[in-house]
Amino acid sequence: MRLLGIFLASALAALAQVDPEYVIPKENPSASPEDLKAGEKLFLGQCASCHGPKGEGGKGAVLGQPRLRHAPDDAALFVVIRDGIKGTDMPGGYALTTHETWQVAAYVRSLGRMAHENVPGDASRGREIFRAKGCGGCHIVSGEGGSLGPELTEIGAKRSSKHLRTVLMDPEKELPEGFLMVRLVTGDGRNIRGVRLNEDTFTIQVRDTSGHVYSFVKPDLKELHKDEGKSPMPSFKSLPAGETDDLVAYLVSLRGKP
Repeated sequence: MRLLGIFLASALAALAQVDPEYVIPKENPSASPEDLKAGEKLFLGQCASCHGPKGEGGKGAVLGQPRLRHAPDDAALFVVIRDGIKGTDMPGGYALTTHETWQVAAYVRSLGRMAHENVPGDASRGREIFRAKGCGGCHIVSGEGGSLGPELTEIGAKRSSKHLRTVLMDPEKELPEGFLMVRLVTGDGRNIRGVRLNEDTFTIQVRDTSGHVYSFVKPDLKELHKDEGKSPMPSFKSLPAGETDDLVAYLVSLRGKP
């Protein structure tokens, strides 16, 4: 009974953090120097593994910039931290109190006052390399390109230059969460290789290397192979160092519409 009481008390405390009638102010009410220090501690413990300790990005978006696409003001940033972003890897901070959420928001805003990352290379030359290497066949930039790989229109606002360079050198080292290459043989003998889009117990949806989307009932397939940790993207290790710098500079410059 004592354990049950402790459990119920903990559950009620967690629920108390979520106030559906809370009116979110437009400006952060918890932005003092003490709040910033507390926010930094919370950020390092819960957010830095994805966003980097200084918001330089990695698996998560780059936060060290003056304007955040999903959080143009303090109220929107509070909601993003509290609720996460649907359809992305950004979870909600449900373990944080309202005050702690504001403290994290204050620290995230402080990261935006950092200078932009200076990277070597020429972005215009990098754009030509991107085109010459056929990268647009798999990646969309500003509405143009293929859809086999992730869209890159805002990649410079989401990933650090270090992360982008790592992906170029070793694509299979930094695969997006949930990314999976599959090979299958249909009931009529067709061989299809592509990226898994969705899967449940009975069906699987796949986008092949040409961009076509298929949906299959798994029992109807002759073969289904899942290539864990594999990527269709080639390594750019053989690219001259100067051209690699140019390509990274181009990717860093992709920040979507201002």
